[in-house]
Formats: sequence, C-alpha cells, structure tokens
Amino acid sequence: MSRIQIAATERSPQVDFDFATGRLCLRGESYPEDAAAFFGPLLQALRGHLGASEPEPITFEVALAYFNSSSAKALMNLFMPLEDAAAEGRPVTIRWLYAAGDETIAEAGEDFAADFDHARFELVAEGHS
Repeated sequence: MSRIQIAATERSPQVDFDFATGRLCLRGESYPEDAAAFFGPLLQALRGHLGASEPEPITFEVALAYFNSSSAKALMNLFMPLEDAAAEGRPVTIRWLYAAGDETIAEAGEDFAADFDHARFELVAEGHS
C-alpha cells in the first residue's frame, strides 16, 4: 500500500500514513468542513492495509491541538479497525500526544482510551519548545 501524505491546512491536520513502516500520524488541527470526505479515504486505506498485510506492528500518533465533534467521530472510526486488529493479535499502539497543560485534549485522549481493550493507548504530554 502506498503512503498517504497530506499537508496540513487551516482546517485539516497533516496526514502521514506510512503503511510500509506501520507508522500513521495525524498532527495539527481538525475541523474540516466535511469530515467524512476528509477522513473517509484514510479509513478506506487503513482498512485495506489491515486486511491485506501481515500482522506487523502499527503505531498511530495523534497530535491534534484542536478537533471538532465530527473529527472526533472520524477518529473513533479510524481507531475501531485498529482495536479489532489488536484483538486479532496485531501489535497496535495509539499514541495520543497533547501539549503539556492542555487538559481538554488530555481528557479527550482519556475518553478515547477507555474504549480500548486490546490496542495499547499511550497518553503523551509534549513539552513546550
């Protein structure tokens, strides 16, 4: 599967889904006008990768400074196939990165983490640089 790289915009995050290395990353802010149109192809590619590849480890880094409710739903849609793959024995790590002191994003990560039983969910505070 090819790599998906999308530059960040004012309303959508930077995307770097490198399926060959198992490293997927979303970074920036996410409030696209049409979350389904933005995230749909990513979800399709992820499902395709999970169905077609060997069960190699996947790390999904999410570093969003802000996201709206439709983006939250889209994130959950991305997380669920990863949780399913982890339940089937694939090593899956979701790293939820947030700025140190950003309680809103930290709590959102905790809320997402509660939905996982098989994938490893890490909350990672990033220091201010």
